[in-house]
Amino acid sequence: MRSKWRVTLTEKEKTKLQKQREDELIQKIHKLVQKRDFLVDDAEVERLREQEEDKEMADFLRIKLKPPDKVTKSSASSRAEKKAEPPPSKPTVAKTGLALIKDCCGATQCNIM
Repeated sequence: MRSKWRVTLTEKEKTKLQKQREDELIQKIHKLVQKRDFLVDDAEVERLREQEEDKEMADFLRIKLKPPDKVTKSSASSRAEKKAEPPPSKPTVAKTGLALIKDCCGATQCNIM
């Protein structure tokens, strides 16, 4: 019994239909590899964005939850640091941070704010 899928064919032995089918399969594999590469790249960008959001949120919470005596000491010690950090009463939060707070609390203004 002769097998339909002979792997050991040389290029000369392949029919036009077999060559066409092989080309189609190679194109499908190529498209799948491109999709996979896109998804991997997209996942990496998303991971980096989430990592940045986590850092922003940690910085925001560190400033917001700092005891009042430390806030006044640190702001009095260096004006350059005060300019680098957002003021404790009006923190600067990226849109992504606000979206995170909205998802967390169900409102655009969090209780912490």
